[in-house]
Amino acid sequence: MKKENFTILFVVKLNKLNSKGLCPVNVRITYQGVRKENATGYFVDPKFWDAKRQLTTSKALDAISTNIQLELIRQKIKNAYLSILLETDDFEADDIYHKYLGKPLKESEFVVRYFQKYLDKIFKLIGKDLKLATWKKYNYACIQIVGFIKFKYKKNDISLDKINLQFLTEFEYYLKTEQNQCQSTINKAIQRFRRLITIGIAEGFLEKDPFILYKAKKVKKEVIFLTHEELETVERTQISQPRLALVKDLFVFCCYTGLAYVEMAHLSKQNIQIGFDDVNWIQMKREKTQRQISIPILPKAQEIIKKYSTDSNRIFPSISNQKFNSYLKEIADVTGIEKRLTHHIARKTFASTVLLYNDVPMEIVSELLGHSNMVITQESYGKVVQKKVSEAMISLSVKLK
Repeated sequence: MKKENFTILFVVKLNKLNSKGLCPVNVRITYQGVRKENATGYFVDPKFWDAKRQLTTSKALDAISTNIQLELIRQKIKNAYLSILLETDDFEADDIYHKYLGKPLKESEFVVRYFQKYLDKIFKLIGKDLKLATWKKYNYACIQIVGFIKFKYKKNDISLDKINLQFLTEFEYYLKTEQNQCQSTINKAIQRFRRLITIGIAEGFLEKDPFILYKAKKVKKEVIFLTHEELETVERTQISQPRLALVKDLFVFCCYTGLAYVEMAHLSKQNIQIGFDDVNWIQMKREKTQRQISIPILPKAQEIIKKYSTDSNRIFPSISNQKFNSYLKEIADVTGIEKRLTHHIARKTFASTVLLYNDVPMEIVSELLGHSNMVITQESYGKVVQKKVSEAMISLSVKLK
């Protein structure tokens, strides 16, 4: 039994002297620096109380009986402590006192165990309401929580009701300093953990939401896209190598449709449908959000579809995302574009250069991109709109001179 972790102390309450000149004796349990103090129901004459020896030195029969009873209380509390140690390594001074009184320990859930139960539950939804990639992200968040608890608390798990603002801020600090993660990655991990905490609150394992005062640090991301001139340069560039020519065409196609890599790779003839306006539309579910998207096929995108049209159900030849982005680096060298070209830049170019710079309203841009809500679109492309407004005002200023 470690003295610094667990102590039992009898305390005479001198400020509560009764008419007989006796003071009540309280028992104070201290465990890991946290106190729990309660009345014992016994009284002593303060003149005879020996605080060091923890007993009354009076020779009166009732005083001797009190000493015996206090020692019995001490022994019962020690036994309660030893008993609770065998049951769990996550308890408090309050739990020791409840054990001494014979009350059952309050049922609690543990963070890692609860997270693993959640992972097991949503694993069954893979292929139905959930993507395997999404499950893996939550699983990785769980691994991060396990690592933090071992690092911070030197335990394999802690009670779920101990999650508070301090836990969250220290978890963020751990990911930043010990795991060397960037802020956007940290925000994602905490966002996934927040999902678990929300469920825990709903199921009654937490009384308060620890996220109420927590504010994630915002990451300012610059939207990188091709300007009208840069997009034209890519389109006009003649490339003799078939592998690069294919990637160039697919990149341009995505610049005029906004499709993500997976959506482009899986685009099939069933996804091309004639709309109410007699124009071909892409009709499919967005992989990331599972939202239905409907995108009118612009003439340049239609030309590329026609170019690669075969008897196959798939519109375009198969190519991995890794190779796609690798070949884009070569295309950037050929075209003289200094920006780091990736497939995602095509999607950004569609939203910015093709849509917003041609006065397409933000709500329509949000719909065509398949964003789950327009706030995402505004946060990502708000500065693009501001830049366009600025350019228009500069042009107006010149006219008004």
